[in-house]
Amino acid sequence: MNIAIVASSNGNQQHRILSVARELGREHHVTIYARRDDAEGKPRTRVAPGVTLEHIDVGPARDLSADDVVPYLNDVGAHLMKRWRQDRPDIIHAHSWTSGLAAVAGAKGLDVPVTQTFHTVDAAHQKLERALGRRAKAVIAGSGDEESALIRLGVPRHNIAIVPYGIDTERFQRRGAVATKGSRKRLLHVGPLSTERGAHTIVRALQGLGDVELVIAGGPEPEELENDHDAQRLRDLAEQLGVADRVTLLGQVKRTSVPKLMRSADAVVSVPREAVTGIVALEAMACGVPVIASAVGAHLDSIVDGVTGLLVPPDQPARTARLARELLWDPTLRTALGYAGADRARSRYSWERVSQELVRVYEAACA
Repeated sequence: MNIAIVASSNGNQQHRILSVARELGREHHVTIYARRDDAEGKPRTRVAPGVTLEHIDVGPARDLSADDVVPYLNDVGAHLMKRWRQDRPDIIHAHSWTSGLAAVAGAKGLDVPVTQTFHTVDAAHQKLERALGRRAKAVIAGSGDEESALIRLGVPRHNIAIVPYGIDTERFQRRGAVATKGSRKRLLHVGPLSTERGAHTIVRALQGLGDVELVIAGGPEPEELENDHDAQRLRDLAEQLGVADRVTLLGQVKRTSVPKLMRSADAVVSVPREAVTGIVALEAMACGVPVIASAVGAHLDSIVDGVTGLLVPPDQPARTARLARELLWDPTLRTALGYAGADRARSRYSWERVSQELVRVYEAACA
């Protein structure tokens, strides 16, 4: 198939799009179209066998919010229309509502099916998303929770296909280097430091966990932690609760270092109020590390409570502490959850499996 992907400039989305495109490129031809958000780089770059990244030189060459991109969407659509008349794709996959608008404009008159992924329903642009969702041949949701949100939005149920967000199961696996640690049992949080992402809940839970350390990886670069508002709030909270000596803030950690950090933990705790992708929990599972996760979003699909991990409502430090206590002092439970989680992550969430499911959606849309 000749697959055209219209991508937004969101960094996390770009990483996932490139990862699945590389897998698709093993058997198909993939072109990723993205508005240039950096002055560097060639107009077209071969990023992997079968995969080309094509920059669209429209608007300022810097990162823009979705609303700031809107004035340039007509020009992006015109560029896509010109390119697709030269090289007609078999299927178009748009990521985000802005990319969807550009893709629809570019595909006008071509009779090429457009599929759509929103990643998250945007309350400020629900009318546009509803219209795009109804027009698309298929709307691809990352979880059952996202499917429900799309149905509430007004997208027909039969138009929705669930294809989960994938992870790199070659990098995140049970075997490999392990970060150094002391004698204390270790809990690990990976992700932003803001309250809604759950780090504060784990700091509060630490009060009831005795001699347990909490390592927090995320937020700004390490040298910027001192001046970061969220980091300071976490430090102040730890001081107030008397657990500051057991909390370590690492700041932003290189992606290549995350697997060995996860493997050093006795448990990874990921308890955000929303989990659109649930990637942190999945990566920990793939490393064979037991997970305590908030019972929201994509976690409800990936984690079978008591089998591949433990679920807890968000913002519940006492219940989080109880689960952590049970887990940390029960090596048999940790081992069982670790093995089951790793098996589920590898069998259901590898890029190979995700790309195969996407191809099935594409083929059905073309049919």
